Amino acid sequence: MIRRPMLVKFAFIVAVGFALLSSAHAIALEPPKGAVILVVSGNVGQTNVGDEAHFDKAMLEALAQHETITHTPWYDGAVSFSGPLGRAILEAAGAEGRSMRVVALNEYASTIPVSDFENYNVILAMQANGQALRVRDQGPLFVIYPFDQYPELLNEEILMRSVWQVARIDVE
Repeated sequence: MIRRPMLVKFAFIVAVGFALLSSAHAIALEPPKGAVILVVSGNVGQTNVGDEAHFDKAMLEALAQHETITHTPWYDGAVSFSGPLGRAILEAAGAEGRSMRVVALNEYASTIPVSDFENYNVILAMQANGQALRVRDQGPLFVIYPFDQYPELLNEEILMRSVWQVARIDVE
C-alpha cells in the first residue's frame, strides 16, 4: 500500500520533470542579429524565421567548433579548416531526417546523408588557416570532410558532397 504523502511527492516529481522536458523543447532558436549566412529548412523543429532556422555568423560561431587539418584537391598542402560541426548545426535547428540537400550560392546542390555528419567530424568551415573564408575563397561556408583522418573519404562521391559557398541546407 502506497502512503498518500509518498504518492503526492512522486506526482510532484513527475510533474516537475515533465515541465522541464517540455520547456527544453519549447525554447525557440534566437533570431539572427547580423546578416544571415545559412538557412536550414525542411524537417526542422527549432525555427526563428517562419518555418526555417536562420543563422548569422555569431550564431554559427556559438555552436560546437572543430578544426580539421587535411589535404583537399582545392588547396596546395594541408590546410587547417575550422568552423561549426555539421551535426551541431542540425542539432541547433532541431533537424531530423535521413538526408539533406546542401545548396550553394550559385545553386549548385548535393545530397548528403545525415549519417555523414553523425559518423565523421564534418564541418562547415568558416576559416582556412585562420583566415575567414570569403565568397571568392569558397566561403562563407565550405563542407569539409576529414580526408586525411579517413583516406577512404577521398573519392568522387564525397568530393561532390564537399559543397563550397553553402547558403542553405534542406533537411529531408
